[in-house]
Parts: sequence; structure tokens; C-alpha cells
Amino acid sequence: MPHKESCPAFAITPRSPSEPARSTSTVMRPAARDRAPRLRAASVLAIVIVLVSACSGTESSGGAGGGGYPDRQITIVVPFSAGGPTDTVTRLIAEPMSAKLGQQIVVQNVEGAGGTLGAGQVARATPDGYTVLMHHIGMSTAPTLYPQLPYAPLEDFETVGLVTEVPMTIVGRKDLAPNTLQELVAYVRGNPGGVTLATAGVGAASQLCGLLIERAFQVDVTEVPYEGTGPALTDLVGGQVDMMCDQTTNTTGQITAGGVKAYAVTTPERVAVLPDLPTTVEAGLPEVQVSVWHGLYVPADTPPEVVQALTDALAVALQDQNVVAAMAKLGTAPVAATDVTPQAHSDQLRQQIDFWGPVIKAASPTPGG
Repeated sequence: MPHKESCPAFAITPRSPSEPARSTSTVMRPAARDRAPRLRAASVLAIVIVLVSACSGTESSGGAGGGGYPDRQITIVVPFSAGGPTDTVTRLIAEPMSAKLGQQIVVQNVEGAGGTLGAGQVARATPDGYTVLMHHIGMSTAPTLYPQLPYAPLEDFETVGLVTEVPMTIVGRKDLAPNTLQELVAYVRGNPGGVTLATAGVGAASQLCGLLIERAFQVDVTEVPYEGTGPALTDLVGGQVDMMCDQTTNTTGQITAGGVKAYAVTTPERVAVLPDLPTTVEAGLPEVQVSVWHGLYVPADTPPEVVQALTDALAVALQDQNVVAAMAKLGTAPVAATDVTPQAHSDQLRQQIDFWGPVIKAASPTPGG
């Protein structure tokens, strides 16, 4: 329970009728003498009101969530590398959330094992609202990908709210021969096993998109796992790998700068910031449709009022015009206000676990493979 400052006890002791009045040099006229008792009573009442108000203010103060939360720094754990898309989204919302909560928010990157290391760290944290997790679609795929997963997404976390749903792009090194998605399909099929696909490892969004690509292309590619899509994109720009599928929050800058060759966006509609990039449906590959949703989590058994304080701060952050504008430049947008709730987030997580389970089992990927 958060510590509450107690209101100091106070008492007003009336003067005994037999107690002599204090001497005074003021000579009171009869009318003034008549008003004196009333004025003294009014003064006492005013003092009581002030003290009670101060006491009430002390009891209710201590942060946006009430009850004293938060009264110190909050850490948001990102289970992927700094500079990657999930890290980017987290840092966008951290500042306005901090302003709403009245406490500093620190972003901590704990990458590894497809996001399960960072998620596991938060699952084991004290459920007090000071350790928060930002995770993406990988939260829903981990139970199938990792049979020995040390946590259960639906049981070991409280959902706070959804943040954004980010389109993905299929991109290649800038000197890769194909110029369209259909040409890319033919190129990969003509070089079975000879085309390298950069991913952030098993369970990462880039790897999930890669599974859909392999299934749609009907050919194997050579997966090259990285500790995050930040370094993966760096190697793609440098020509060390052939292609990857990653979120617009990570690829838009390189696409517009000509650092990579873009083939398609994996959503039903084109992205406003990349208006000339066709969708996979338009390019003849409707089987590859995926977007990456992000959400905030806290450990199970976090007090409801603390969860609500975080939800409220998230809602404010997603309405911040700087956040909206920054997301738009990265090809995404905040989710609808109705999705910034624990219930909407829980529903999404449950539905996505049910969807990805069969897809992953059919592909039979194994951690580290």
C-alpha cells in the first residue's frame, strides 16, 4: 500500500469561564464587545476549515493515480534493441505519459530471445506499477514458439491498453535485382535457399512476417537473426543481407532516402507517408498481410487504481499532437480511444494467440532457428 501522510492532531481548548481574560490595551466600545464573541467563534471555525482542508489535501495528493502513485521513477522495459521500432514507439509516448503522471519515465532495453527476456523480467517484478512492459505482437506468439516459456501472457500480466498498430514493409538491399514484388517472388523461387532474410530472431515481428513470406513464396529463404531490427536494417542498408520485412517505424526513413528498395506494405491500404508503395494485395500477394500492434503491460496483481492511472496517462499521451505527428511521419497512428483500455487490450491478446498458434505450428520454427 502506498504510504499516506497522516494529518497532525490538533485541538482547540476553550478558556474556562473562571480564567481571567488576558489584559489588553484596547478599549472596546459596547458594540465591539458584543461582536467579539462572534468574531472569535468565526476565527476558530476558519482555522478548523483550513486545517481540515490541508489534511484532506495531504491524504489525496501524491500523483495522478491517487493514493500516492506514482511517487518515484517509473521504468518501461522494451524487450528489443534501442533504435528499433518498439523502442521508437515507447520513447514517443514516454514524455507525455511522464508529464501526466508527474514522475520521470526511464526506458530500459532488455533484448534477447525474441522479447521473452525482457517480458520475463517484468513478469517477475513487484506489481506496484513502477515496472512496465512495452511489447508488440510477439507477446501473442511466444506461448507457441517457446514451449518452456517462463510466463503466461494472459495470466502473469495485467493489460494497460493498446498503443498503435504499425504496418510492415517488405524491403531489399538497394541493389537487389527485382524491382516489383512479383519479380522478387520469381527471384527468390529461382534461388531457393540462396536469398538471405534478416530478422530480429524467433518471435520477433520481422520473423513472423518472414514466415508469411516463405509460405506465400512457397520457397525457403536463409534466415539471418539479429538482436533487433535496428542492426538488421543497418546491415541491409550496407548490403550484407538481401531482404527483410519490418515495421514502417523503422524502415520509412531509409525507404524515402533511397537506402533500401521497397516492394510492398503489408496492410490492406497504402500508407500515407509512402503513397507510391503498393499493398501486398495490389501486388498480387494477399497472403502476406500483417501489422504489428503494441501494448503496455504490468505484472499480474498490480492494484487496479495503479493500472487505471497508467491507462489514463497512456490515453493522454496518444492524444498529444506531437505524438500523433511523429507517428504519422513513421507511417502509423495511435489506436482509437476505445482501444486504450485494459479490456480491449486483453481481447486483442487473446484473439492473436488463437490466430498465430496454427500459423506457427504449420511453419514449425524453433527458437534459434
